[in-house]
Amino acid sequence: MRIKLSLLVSALVLALVLTACGPSTSTAARTLTVTGNGTIYLTPDTAYIYIGVHTDDADLATAVSKNNTQAQALVDALKKAGVTGADIQTSNFSVYTNPNGGIDKMTGQAITNSTYYSVDNTVYVTARDLTHLGSLLNAAVGAGANSINSITFDVADKTAAQAQARQKAMDNAASLAGELAQTAKVSLGTIQTISYSDNTYSAYYGMGGGGASAPNASVPIQPGQTQVSVSVSVTYAIN
Repeated sequence: MRIKLSLLVSALVLALVLTACGPSTSTAARTLTVTGNGTIYLTPDTAYIYIGVHTDDADLATAVSKNNTQAQALVDALKKAGVTGADIQTSNFSVYTNPNGGIDKMTGQAITNSTYYSVDNTVYVTARDLTHLGSLLNAAVGAGANSINSITFDVADKTAAQAQARQKAMDNAASLAGELAQTAKVSLGTIQTISYSDNTYSAYYGMGGGGASAPNASVPIQPGQTQVSVSVSVTYAIN
């Protein structure tokens, strides 16, 4: 029994040695991977703005009452300027104390009490007609808004621009792959893999203002441009 087992083990070891010494039938794939980029510049057609009312008073109820009146006047003015109710959203309402007195920002009068109260009411506004954005802001200020910040511009429908950016990215990748293949003296085969990412569009200032600035508006606005960028990674077989 021991002799048979020993012979079997020897045969297995010999088989493994012969397999290891035999010629390999697999060859590593030869590939070339490149990254292509495509960017499309767009003129914004939408703006997002935080517009608010800040009030101060030595009496809490008075501070809130003044703020409520001015905030309602602001909303009414925004709607009259063409902003729909769906595009006006309250983003902040806060009441807090200031222990050292101060200045009433609406009247300019000093508040000499040891403690006074501040109230903020801010709405997030979507403006869909940039030709009247300057007039809209002027109307908001006229209605009592004393806090306006974080104006950002956007394009409502970026579908076509994203498709164009992807095409540019693929063209860029093909051009780069062809250049590298020629330099390396190899020929490109079929595409093996493709992956891509849509980068977050952002405001673009390199080409200055322009776009839909509001003529004759009390508040001059320059939307500039935004950009949509796409990156693709393409792997080619090479011969």
